[in-house]
Amino acid sequence: MTVCGRLPIPVFYLIMCGICGITHPNNQPVNRDTLAAMNAAIFHRGPDGDGFFYAPGVGLAMRRLAIIDLNTGDQPIPNEDESVWIVFNGEIFNFPALRADLEKRGHRFRTQTDTECIVHLYEEYGDDCVQHLRGQFAFAIWDKNRQRLFIARDRLGQKPLYYSYQNGSLYFSSELTSLLEALPQRPKIHLPAIDLYLGLQYIPEPLTPYENIFKLPAAHILTVESKRLRVENLNLPTFNLQPYWQLEYEPKWELSEAELIAQLRGLLKDAVEMRMISDVPLGAHLSGGIDSSVIVALMAQASSQPVKTFSVGFEESAFSELPYARAVAERYATEHYEFTLTFGDIPATLAALTQHFGEPFADPSAIPLYHLSRLTREYVTVALNGDGGDEAFAGYWRYWLDPWGRRYARSPRILTKKLIPALARLLPNKANVPVGGSLLDGIKRLEQLAAIDPRASILRWGSYFSPERAQSLWKPEFLQQFAPRAAEAFLIEKFENAHAQSFMDRTLYTDIHAYLPGDLLVKADRMTMANSLEGRSPFLDHELASWAARLPERMRVHGRTGKYLLRQAFAADLPPRVQARGKQGFGIPLGAWFRGPLADWSRQILLSPDSHLSAWFHIQPRQQIIEEHLAGRADHGKRIYALVVLELWARQAA
Repeated sequence: MTVCGRLPIPVFYLIMCGICGITHPNNQPVNRDTLAAMNAAIFHRGPDGDGFFYAPGVGLAMRRLAIIDLNTGDQPIPNEDESVWIVFNGEIFNFPALRADLEKRGHRFRTQTDTECIVHLYEEYGDDCVQHLRGQFAFAIWDKNRQRLFIARDRLGQKPLYYSYQNGSLYFSSELTSLLEALPQRPKIHLPAIDLYLGLQYIPEPLTPYENIFKLPAAHILTVESKRLRVENLNLPTFNLQPYWQLEYEPKWELSEAELIAQLRGLLKDAVEMRMISDVPLGAHLSGGIDSSVIVALMAQASSQPVKTFSVGFEESAFSELPYARAVAERYATEHYEFTLTFGDIPATLAALTQHFGEPFADPSAIPLYHLSRLTREYVTVALNGDGGDEAFAGYWRYWLDPWGRRYARSPRILTKKLIPALARLLPNKANVPVGGSLLDGIKRLEQLAAIDPRASILRWGSYFSPERAQSLWKPEFLQQFAPRAAEAFLIEKFENAHAQSFMDRTLYTDIHAYLPGDLLVKADRMTMANSLEGRSPFLDHELASWAARLPERMRVHGRTGKYLLRQAFAADLPPRVQARGKQGFGIPLGAWFRGPLADWSRQILLSPDSHLSAWFHIQPRQQIIEEHLAGRADHGKRIYALVVLELWARQAA
């Protein structure tokens, strides 16, 4: 069954939720009104209930979206003698096996939740409890006997955690907007983070747009422990941050293709079926790409009932994947819902999304994902998706283009610096091409290939602002605050730290530790939870990710085809038109919108003399971007979007 319609764009704000807390030194009591305000600011991450825990020097709070154990799953949850308490955001998919083992070891449970398993794992294994968890999570444990707060985040960064450590006190929350409720003073904007945003289109962990507020990095634990000094009779908190997991790309599997296919099918089937455990209605986001189509196929094979699938598209056919999603839905007789997103009150929608993110975030696919999640939540509470497949199995075009780009960058200077720019000036413009940009844009991208280090792959192929363009925006009084080519240096550091040998593996590692947690998973978490929807990503199962990291390069890329092994493993499970298609991405028609109905609005945002952009940036490069775009000399839709989002965020932050 396919239900079709148009998705209107509403004008309202939603508030998100999750976990939050405060610790103070010297057993100073936590202000209950402050903690309540933090928790209220994250309501829609968990509209089904809330909970609080107070002890000398500490306060924990949470909002609950009921997925498992609807009747007895309220948090915070203690151990048997109430010496250990937890607040938890996420899902632990192997909790039935964990619980059975813990019960054999003598632990007694009072609920049926995955949350309570973590409390007893902490009792049994201490900080190593995280090594036993298979899922997506951010949680905080208060150990009363040790006067110790233990905070952890999942291996790949699916669930968020922000914190600030000031004057011996720690403040933490799932959302920036919640954290800001508790801090004694509004923090200053951190302009070096804004400079990174221009290059990356997001602010990478551990940074945020504010001074002295940080993101807990993926696969890290944070502890704050009070140590008593008898002489001075004081509690001096000790703050510690450390990693607990690392992707290893060596040694490579020495197995036949048939053996690897069998292992992949088993691992992914297991990851999908684990994520189908739920006491509430469950469905899937279906884009029509390889990854989400495989997930839906495995769900259908594991379910006795039709899978509910949800898709969103556009009137502009070049941007819409609905025909591919429909083909998969028909193949598996899913209960399929699809909507077409049309132009509406985009300014109000962007203001709402900016509130949800709490920081500048320039991935425009957040707009359709937000509305897709809103539609999905009308029917289910949990939705599986295909996030992480590209980074695990090399799905982006640049993975096979990188070797060509490196050769081009080594070409004689007369070609890269003179001939190509001269050719670009002679070519006719076709900036209205919606996908892939114009030929002129492609030629200009070649200039960027020669100018940016190959180790910063995503910056070479996909950055809205090259280092030179970003630098040209800033007024000179700000430039001295920034490290030169900071976004490029950030990616190069990730590349060099990879536990891998080949260029492709190092690039995959960089994307998994930068683009995935900084962009894709931020978008997925905020846009689903803004609508009280739990998203689950089987490709981000850490056991599957660890296995995929050891695949030989030939099992990822064949010629100009990415995700080779994944395609081979599930060729018989997908419609031929889906199996054969390349990577499209979740794009929206920004160029047309900013050249048409949003032209006047975006011009006012970008060029207003009393804007934050005008305080930071020169007027001339902003004018040039607008004029070139309106005249059709270039497609600056994504650059305009990034600057508009930055200004909207700065207004909210003021």
